[in-house]
Amino acid sequence: MKVHVTDHPLIAHKLTVLRDERTDSPTFRRLVEELVTLLAYEATRNVRTRPVSITTPVTQTTGIKMADPRPVVVPILRAGLGMLEGMSKLIPTAEVGFLGMVRDEKTLQASTYANRLPDDLSGRHIFVLDPMLATGGTLISAFHYLINLGANDITAICILSAPEGIAAVEKEFASSNVPITIVTGALDEKLNEHGYIVPGLGDAGDRLYGVV
Repeated sequence: MKVHVTDHPLIAHKLTVLRDERTDSPTFRRLVEELVTLLAYEATRNVRTRPVSITTPVTQTTGIKMADPRPVVVPILRAGLGMLEGMSKLIPTAEVGFLGMVRDEKTLQASTYANRLPDDLSGRHIFVLDPMLATGGTLISAFHYLINLGANDITAICILSAPEGIAAVEKEFASSNVPITIVTGALDEKLNEHGYIVPGLGDAGDRLYGVV
């Protein structure tokens, strides 16, 4: 498994505002969108492409286009939905699926309650959107679900991650032959006793949609 923690002053600046408890929901949503677009540049570095011949106003040349089959973007509901617009701006031709998952606040285990995905994900580059990689339970469940549908190349984009979550995902898929990459805006200090990232930014879903 590969983990890429971005190191860019614009991302650090936007994360600082995002963390501030005084940041209102409209500003929070806009910043999430902007952050995801920035993170997506790194996440799509190895997106599959094919060479094409084109004619410019000056001459004929060779360039590249995204290869078929199209990538699939999978936001984890509900908070991942707030990341979709930022990702779609970068790769508007990608197919979009949805995976509904909920975490039990007592056991911290995640379960799937809904999905809208192609029946066969073989040969598709999958981009999973989940703002917070905390315990790792949600991503572990999501990855297993996608792999069972044939996914063989998965990249997750997370705004914040905790060391415990990274370690849990890495341990779970240590022997997997499916390439997994996690791109995150920051690796925070730890999890608290409630499974929240510290210093974190609170509940991303609540802050996106104005629920307190």
